[in-house]
Amino acid sequence: MEIEDCQSEGFATRIITTQFGRKDAHGAISLPVYRNAAFEFETAEAIADAFQNKVTAHTYTRISNPSVEMLERKIKSASGAETVMSVASGMAAISNTFMTIAYAGCNIVTSPHLFGNTFSLFKFTLAEFGVEVRFVDTDNLDEIESALDENTCAFFCELITNPHMEVADLPEISKILKAKNIPMIVDSTIVPWCSFNARKAGADIELVSSTKYISGGATSVGGAILDYGTFDWSKNKKLSKLSSVDGNQRFTFKLRREIARNFGACMDSETASLQSLGMETLQIRFEHMAASAYELAQFLSENEKVVKVGYTKLNSSPYKTVSDKLFVGNPGAMLTFCLATKEDCYHFMNKLQIIRRATNLFDNKTLIIHPESTIYGTFTQEMKEVMGIEDNLLRLSVGLENVEDLKKDILQALGK
Repeated sequence: MEIEDCQSEGFATRIITTQFGRKDAHGAISLPVYRNAAFEFETAEAIADAFQNKVTAHTYTRISNPSVEMLERKIKSASGAETVMSVASGMAAISNTFMTIAYAGCNIVTSPHLFGNTFSLFKFTLAEFGVEVRFVDTDNLDEIESALDENTCAFFCELITNPHMEVADLPEISKILKAKNIPMIVDSTIVPWCSFNARKAGADIELVSSTKYISGGATSVGGAILDYGTFDWSKNKKLSKLSSVDGNQRFTFKLRREIARNFGACMDSETASLQSLGMETLQIRFEHMAASAYELAQFLSENEKVVKVGYTKLNSSPYKTVSDKLFVGNPGAMLTFCLATKEDCYHFMNKLQIIRRATNLFDNKTLIIHPESTIYGTFTQEMKEVMGIEDNLLRLSVGLENVEDLKKDILQALGK
């Protein structure tokens, strides 16, 4: 199902009314959790046909599971993606995607301003398999174009960089990529589908950590890989070998039939059930969180002890124009702010009473972290400088608490 506008009427309805793959025997309105590992068949011929992909059937939960399939159906309804695959985590989504398309001698063009583990995957892990990473300034279209060549397997970026709060102009970058037959892969975890339309922005593959908004309050860890069917993968040197498969379907074919099975990063059925429920309240939770985030960003901007605030809807953000172009409503429930020193950040965090000191994003509870000493704490100072990590920056993930109570907590922690 293609949707013209992710904020169109019926977003929540599409998710809630998504149909099961098969009618439940007892008429349950929420799909039961299929915790089992294996699935029985009536005959030897039937199980052989299933394993040989002659019929669609669940055989083994590492490969597919009805509970996981239900979550994938809901994500497909929400996003308009052609295919969806749920995996064990957001990092599993990223690593499985690039193991599907990358090969020795290829390169990935991306920004150095990435989440710590994503940076590490590209810079260190994939490098040992002969994959080159080319870091560019994603604000500079000429620099992006110059970095692309016949061995570029993809351009990758985060929708809003974490924790830098930068937004690439995806529609303009997409024009460059399409002219060179290079796919755009976007990690859109920061802003969900009710506020961002990945297909419209030019993304061919969308990656999401479903641990965040989807899980419904940090109930579980998971990830999702969405293929919009907009790229001809016969242009990819690795996938060009799958000549018997239609070009637009080769990515999902390779991912499902080989990579995901061999790497085994499958989503647990219990996780899938929790996240299916989380999908049903995604929009209402997101809108509350994001509205509070914008209000807190404005509130912090007015405090003399705050050096700067990062939120792309603020007039002070250099990304406001492109943010307004890409997003409907408020652009996410994450913001950043800087205090004078690292010591001030620690002192502030230690005085908080409502806001929790924890990693993760988009829990029902508001969370704060000092990225430089935690997420990026094991990187060298040189690497931190490459990644643009400031030691006086705090990241705030805004939850569902009353925003006035959050303001009071921030004020008392800053001190009068």
